[in-house]
Amino acid sequence: MIEQRSVLIERCPECGESVILQDSRNAEVVCTKCGFVLTTDMTDLGPEWRAFTPAERETKVRVGAPQTLMLHDKGLSTKIDWRDIGGFAPKKRAQLYRIRKWQQRSRVFNSTEKNLARALSEISRISDMLNLPKNIVETSAITYRKAVNEGLIRGRSIKSVAIAATYLACRQNKLVRTLSELSEASGVNKKEIASNYRFLVRKLKFFVPPMRPNQHITKICNKICLDGLTEGVAHKILRAAKKQRLTSGRGAKSIATASVYIASKVTGGNITQREIAAAADITEVTIRNRYREMIRCLSIVISL
Repeated sequence: MIEQRSVLIERCPECGESVILQDSRNAEVVCTKCGFVLTTDMTDLGPEWRAFTPAERETKVRVGAPQTLMLHDKGLSTKIDWRDIGGFAPKKRAQLYRIRKWQQRSRVFNSTEKNLARALSEISRISDMLNLPKNIVETSAITYRKAVNEGLIRGRSIKSVAIAATYLACRQNKLVRTLSELSEASGVNKKEIASNYRFLVRKLKFFVPPMRPNQHITKICNKICLDGLTEGVAHKILRAAKKQRLTSGRGAKSIATASVYIASKVTGGNITQREIAAAADITEVTIRNRYREMIRCLSIVISL
């Protein structure tokens, strides 16, 4: 593909057009209107090799990995491989080991980068444990970097703020992950994560959309292995409850759990209230209250 970009130079002598195209492959500057070649004296800034297929281009390219927000230096610094190169004498190997060690130390040379390195590694670990997508990880890294730049980490635990940034990224991207799940995966107290989460939202002035019941339905059905028919019925029950304004003033998780429980009864499932309460992390009393209210107002008949 010919790489072309728009530049502004003197007008074309043929038609007077001032916008031209610079063709780096053919080393030509061409008028966009009449096609007149203004000059062929142009330096080629591309590679010295040629490739005719995408696979051949990938094997010949010599640039490094792209920038990433998950490294404290964004992946721009060099790194000496940990594997020893064969053929060296023991004295040279010891020298290579010392060079590698000091090179790793030199990558993190101040307290801010040490803070970022530790926090970003913790975000990566938690994201792998919870199987979070890449956009959640990058959003968490951006949030933590903003907190560091604003000086909000001083006096707080790096690990707990990193977990709070991950939870904030899940809420911003409408991914259902509870504080209990993050606390269990990280070993940080749930109250501490919640406190740091509210602190980040308040200080960084983020808008966090509320969780909707339909987002909880999908998660609950996947957790207790319900089929697609039951999930579809649960969504229909939830829509009917919204029309009757039964969701107003009620918790999103409790409404979603009650909808899934009613749907399982309608489709002939044998899921108990204890099982669905454990999957949704709420009490059985809450499920029964929402269940009875929705059955009565929606006129749903369940045969036992």
